[in-house]
Amino acid sequence: MDMTIEAQETRPRFSPDFRKFLNWALVWIVLANIPFMAMWMVGAPPRAMPIALAGLVGLIVKRMPRAVQWVAFVAVMIYSLLSFVSGLFSLTLDSLLYSLQFFAEIKPGNSIEYIAAAAVIAGILVGSWFLLERDANFSRPLHILLGGALVFGLVGADSAVGEGMRGHYFRPAPAGAFFESAVGKSGFATRANGKRHLVLIMVESLGVPKNNQAMSDKLFVYYNNSAVNARYEVNQGTSLYYNSTTSGEMRELCGRWGDYYELLATDDPQILNCLPAQLAGKGYKTQAMHSFKGPFFKRETWYPKIGFQTREFAADLEKRGAEWCGGVFAGACDRQVPAMLAENLKRAKQPTFQYWLTLNTHLPVPTEQNLNAENCEKISIELARDYPMICRQFAIFDDIDKALIKEITARDFPEADILLVGDHMPPFFDRHHRSQFDPERVPWLYLKAKSSQPEG
Repeated sequence: MDMTIEAQETRPRFSPDFRKFLNWALVWIVLANIPFMAMWMVGAPPRAMPIALAGLVGLIVKRMPRAVQWVAFVAVMIYSLLSFVSGLFSLTLDSLLYSLQFFAEIKPGNSIEYIAAAAVIAGILVGSWFLLERDANFSRPLHILLGGALVFGLVGADSAVGEGMRGHYFRPAPAGAFFESAVGKSGFATRANGKRHLVLIMVESLGVPKNNQAMSDKLFVYYNNSAVNARYEVNQGTSLYYNSTTSGEMRELCGRWGDYYELLATDDPQILNCLPAQLAGKGYKTQAMHSFKGPFFKRETWYPKIGFQTREFAADLEKRGAEWCGGVFAGACDRQVPAMLAENLKRAKQPTFQYWLTLNTHLPVPTEQNLNAENCEKISIELARDYPMICRQFAIFDDIDKALIKEITARDFPEADILLVGDHMPPFFDRHHRSQFDPERVPWLYLKAKSSQPEG
């Protein structure tokens, strides 16, 4: 009797094959997904494919040498990370892969969020090497079915957690998508009759507030004043957007959905007949300004291809007196560019198309770094309390708006139509901030000069 009890007490709780299954699940179900599952509480792109891929690869390599399994695990994590980032920033995966060549141009070390994420991923890769030392080559069909059930269960949980936020991620333009742009809807380009300058300003991460009155009250608020209204007819609206900043540039400058690498790969004059080229053909001088580096996304290459005769990037603007502003994308301070833009137009000997792509509101927006974004209670107590990073963005928007209004309402500012438009909604990491914006549309503001010259 005692021997029977002793045998029961020493009998293993789990069978050897089930122990192997648990070793496998710890790596390929838990470890491969836990950093992304941790984002469920704050919001994240849907991950059905990466979850399924991790499970499938884990089943394929479970009987292989540890080094092979680890290389496969690293590959799965790289794919998962790229897929996550592409969804977060509304990029297609091929667009993101193409963009990796420019990684050296940015400074992720200026963001505590990126530093923390890198530390977590590094820890997981190191931990996986030691966990893969355990035998995970289970063979019972029941355990294989259980592994499949865990994968599909995790996919279902991921889908359920992200319900209601799917439209905020993965926004490539579908085939045959209806096209619209601020340039088209406002009538901006139709004013190119040589009697006024045209100014197009694309504002980084300027989104349409959604059910947030504090943000709606702040958007374009400074343009509702007597000095602006005395010189301009003020109109505003929204437009569809897809993908990221360069797709926004293609939308407004070239009048179609797409991305910049399509321009790099062709010399077809019909494809390159974008707004700058069209206006140059009408006798306009065409100038582009951007507060970041020219090689980034090869703007120094494709800007002239679409008709920009002169270009000024961060180094050029800093030589003219712009200060340095930090962040992940560190460059010239946007708040000082309007004075240079105005100087360009005042010196112009012919009608000019001036384009400016801003920079400093690129996420994440840090404090310090000469961005004037700390202590943003002065912008909005409510935003500072409930949405601190949105508040920091609006602090930068405020600086840009005030600097621009000062220039365009000055007595010696030449006659010009001015169109401001967002490139895409701000791609905040967390659902709390991200859900404050319309996931499909960007705002625009059109200042139409009250001409002193007769049309015709």
